[in-house]
Amino acid sequence: MDRRQLILGGAALSLFGSSAVMAQGLRPEFMPVEVAIRPDIAPNEIHVVPDSFMLFWTMPGGRAMRYMVGVGRPGLYEPGEFYVGAKKEWPSWTPTPSMIRREPEVYAKYADGVPGGINNPLGARALYLFTPTRGDTYLRIHGTNAPNTIGTAVSNGCARLVNDQIEELYAKVPMKSRVVLYPKSA
Repeated sequence: MDRRQLILGGAALSLFGSSAVMAQGLRPEFMPVEVAIRPDIAPNEIHVVPDSFMLFWTMPGGRAMRYMVGVGRPGLYEPGEFYVGAKKEWPSWTPTPSMIRREPEVYAKYADGVPGGINNPLGARALYLFTPTRGDTYLRIHGTNAPNTIGTAVSNGCARLVNDQIEELYAKVPMKSRVVLYPKSA
């Protein structure tokens, strides 16, 4: 399955929203939508299509929930196949050594970490992406309290959703779920 097939296979059926998400400043087109996908796509997987800023949670019967996301900026987005190796509510966060090297003026002050909470960059929930060979990749699918970053490529490699939407997705996704991050087009 390629990203075009996933996107083209989807047809919006209904919008789902909450006043809390709307209060976070998301435009209506950024609300979760249930879509039709090819019936041969396995259920209970996450598929991230970075060029369209879309994350799909696949369901039985050729259905998926489509969420709009922010993704990694150029040079930091890492495509591949992963699995959910950890799930955390209100996770703590520590910038990676490479983040501190790239932008010490931004990240060095957080070298000792930031406790979980509303001001934490990982937001309300985080799904930790692992591979069998590397273990924890330091890639996350997480929340954000900056809704203006949805639909943009600004992160250090992670995919982000507004907090209400990551809470919804988090509740659906079991441990060990397959995650596919599709390549960005050139």
